[in-house]
Amino acid sequence: MKIFYGVQGTGNGHISRARIMAKRFNELGIEVDYLFSGRDADKFFDMEPFGDYQVRKGMSFSSKDGELALFSTLKQVELKKFWKDVKSLDLSSYDVVLNDFEPISAWAAKRQGIASINISHQAAFMQDIPSKDAKWTDKQILKYFAPCRHNLGVHWYHFGADIIPPFIEAPEKLECQNNKIMVYLPFESLEQIKLLLADFCDYQFYCYHPDITADKDEDHISYRKLSRTGFKQDLCNSKGIIANAGFELSSEALCYGKRILLKPLSGQFEQASNAYTLELMGLASVMENLNFDSVENWLAQNDGGRVIFPSDPQPLIDWILAGDYDNTASLLKSLWAQVQFPEHVENKLSRKVA
Repeated sequence: MKIFYGVQGTGNGHISRARIMAKRFNELGIEVDYLFSGRDADKFFDMEPFGDYQVRKGMSFSSKDGELALFSTLKQVELKKFWKDVKSLDLSSYDVVLNDFEPISAWAAKRQGIASINISHQAAFMQDIPSKDAKWTDKQILKYFAPCRHNLGVHWYHFGADIIPPFIEAPEKLECQNNKIMVYLPFESLEQIKLLLADFCDYQFYCYHPDITADKDEDHISYRKLSRTGFKQDLCNSKGIIANAGFELSSEALCYGKRILLKPLSGQFEQASNAYTLELMGLASVMENLNFDSVENWLAQNDGGRVIFPSDPQPLIDWILAGDYDNTASLLKSLWAQVQFPEHVENKLSRKVA
């Protein structure tokens, strides 16, 4: 089987999920070609598992000071170039297109009649699951941004829908420094983050941000440029994490047993829904804006509890290779049997709070 894999490059969550899949595809010797869009080519890093991948402009979302910037988002869309990329992408030699919310490959597959599977967190919101602040326009974006023939959502719980758990590679040894807090708020300004953390001198904050170009330490705040290796290490040995409500990072933090404080990107229903769901499940605290009292209260809390997710995507790959994409029952059963929640979460789920 020959596979084409389109991945949304805005943020790192889609890429992290694809990276786990790519490693296993490589081990199995399965031929896969990758296309990434939504980010400039020089902004990608740690891309070795993808081989000779393609990059296109595609479409992405802009933000400013922690809010979705709708005007800037619409302004940067180049529809003429986008449609040209769609028409020039020849998928005739591929058996199936895998898609993680990447619009060029999705529309090209639709146009050419090639089987396509949306394996993404966004696909979960096309089904009946908890959500917050979803407007009519949000639902239309989900439907038309990267349309695929089959939709397989990825989420922290299945809610009785066609949803699989995330694949998370847990470290062999989990360490924890009680006063170390990881901070990843890429949609907020560095100055606002610095002001937020200024008075918490009893803690050491490790702040990653796309605007940081060189590592430096200032008092109790350590600024770090984006690095997959360094980021993972600091996440592993921190006590907790303060972050926007992106799906993949929250999933890693859950798997590592970290306390979580989320500040969802304003105007972005997916992040609002992520924060709402984790708070509903008792797995995270939420602040709607960068708030000193919220951070202070969260720092005084106990551990959040660890969730065990599958680390091996082999059942999903076997399902892809089998080609029966309308039959998901055995795949869902196999993957969710591997998930383990803390007791207080199991109690909530058993009472059907969702």
